[in-house]
Amino acid sequence: MTKADLVTTIADKSGIEKADVLATVEAFMDEVKNALENGDNVYLRGFGSFVIKTRAEKTGRNISKNTTIKIPAHNIPAFKPAKTFTEGVKAKVEVK
Repeated sequence: MTKADLVTTIADKSGIEKADVLATVEAFMDEVKNALENGDNVYLRGFGSFVIKTRAEKTGRNISKNTTIKIPAHNIPAFKPAKTFTEGVKAKVEVK
């Protein structure tokens, strides 16, 4: 499902115009992004959490030059689904 599909589905179910739904979805994504960029986690009960994970420093290889490089410690955004969300997906989606 793409963002356009999501906007269309929400607009159809709620009766709100697509432009308003798109503005709301865009605002939600911007606020989640801004919160994570400011170092804050976002918790949505029953859905999941957008959290910041720290990756430790590690050694990598540049295979074209056959040299070792250090990859510094860094933070990445991650999503952790809520337990009820995970259980619902497990129960309703078949393994392919």
